[in-house]
Amino acid sequence: MDRYELRRQDYSLTDDHKALQDAYRQLLETHCPIETVWAAQETGFDKSLWERLCATGASSMALGEDIGGDGATLVDLALVAEELGRVLAPVPWIDHVCAARLAARLGAVEAEVVEGSRILGLDVAPEPRTGARLVPAGAIADGLIVRDGKDFNDVTLLTFATRPARVPNLGQLPMAWVDPAAADTRTVLGSGPEAIAAYARALDEWRVLTAAALTGLVEQTMTIAAEFAKSRYTLGVPISTLQAISHPLANMAIVVQGGRNLARRAAWFLDNEPDERPDLPGCAFVFMAEEAAKAATMAVHIQGGLGVSVEAAATAYLVRARGWALAGGDPGLTAKHVGRLVAEREKAAATAHQSA
Repeated sequence: MDRYELRRQDYSLTDDHKALQDAYRQLLETHCPIETVWAAQETGFDKSLWERLCATGASSMALGEDIGGDGATLVDLALVAEELGRVLAPVPWIDHVCAARLAARLGAVEAEVVEGSRILGLDVAPEPRTGARLVPAGAIADGLIVRDGKDFNDVTLLTFATRPARVPNLGQLPMAWVDPAAADTRTVLGSGPEAIAAYARALDEWRVLTAAALTGLVEQTMTIAAEFAKSRYTLGVPISTLQAISHPLANMAIVVQGGRNLARRAAWFLDNEPDERPDLPGCAFVFMAEEAAKAATMAVHIQGGLGVSVEAAATAYLVRARGWALAGGDPGLTAKHVGRLVAEREKAAATAHQSA
């Protein structure tokens, strides 16, 4: 089996991958404690953390070297997203890099976007829509990319002289209602099938990176619950030894490993063979959208009364486990999209078999 074929099946990390992940883990553990997350809840954004991340190349790494970026792969980006999810980082990194990569594909990326001083947002709804729509980074983005125009045939960059007001939301995101008709400037970045395909690719990248972030979130939630269970006793034994506690913790570990492998697999195929498994990004997102909420809920249950208090870290993880998955609307719509892709693939395979 050659090296390329091996990578289609094996998603273990290289030494460079591990160094990248360790670097961002250390950075975020130092500069994004849970107190930083709580302090940013009113806006959903920590400007100081964002500037620190951009200074390390977190925004430029996502773009090609030909436009001043570092040419990172989608697997590299998934590793960073996992670390951001682990600490609930209040920054729109996933939205920004997906929007920036889309703009780059359409030949419209700016130096300020590459370096992160100009933040882009993206309408990540699985299906195009008219009128005002909730956009995850709408309240803080300097520009928003949406599908617009007749038959949603245009990919358009919107800017507002006054940013839309933030809408309180479960995921504590800088979410806002955005109405393309109210934009001060509208720049069509591309039209037609190629532009729409590039937009669809950006949505798939958002699904992969969000799945990776939710994986990191679940792993940290599991750690919080496990540490609590090891320090609490009943009838002289740690509650972690009880099946009602240990089995759910084991299930969380399975979710983490399954979600991580699925996100990395989806990232690899999207980078290398995007037409081979177009269902994988949606599969990763739908799986983690469902399982992250279950795992975070169980972590709160394990902590009992402490878990449901607003001071508990587990509560912060629970609301984001539920809210982040809803940033693009109902995950069920993505599940239907996956179903259509699988049905089309099976139909094509059946037709080819009959022709043979």
